[in-house]
Amino acid sequence: MSEKRTVIMGGVPVEVEGNSLKVGDKAPDFNVIDLDSNPKSLRDFPGKVRIISSVPSLDTAVCDRETRHFNQLAAGLGEDVLILTISVDLPPAQKRWCGAAGIDKVVVMSDHREVSFGTNYRVLMPSKRQLARCVFVLDKNDVIRHVQLVPAIGQEPDYDEVLAAVKALL
Repeated sequence: MSEKRTVIMGGVPVEVEGNSLKVGDKAPDFNVIDLDSNPKSLRDFPGKVRIISSVPSLDTAVCDRETRHFNQLAAGLGEDVLILTISVDLPPAQKRWCGAAGIDKVVVMSDHREVSFGTNYRVLMPSKRQLARCVFVLDKNDVIRHVQLVPAIGQEPDYDEVLAAVKALL
């Protein structure tokens, strides 16, 4: 049975495609591209605890704050933790934004070609062709240990919950 999921965007409910991934699920693979348009997948980031943050667009205030915050957090999490941020923004726009924002610890990637991440992680808002704001924490064996779909696009995630999930894995 399919669950109906929505998030609030601009005061309006927007459907999020597919059933939620759950804690304990094996993390699905995905096909995205990096800032230089090179293909990347989950397999390219093995052996670490991963925080994967999906955002609608880096060029918006909340996504900007969230990604900058994760970049600051990354400095204190050590070598066993990797933070990925994925949006459907085009790589040249992401690269420009990262340079202007001083993002040097978070790996930023684009899902604009296939929306493979959005589809496989069930965070795609098809009517907008954007990703819902969601944070996943994966253990070193690609098992999902935390999922946080933020109910309103204009809200930041609960960073304390994310950090607690990460620290439980270290």
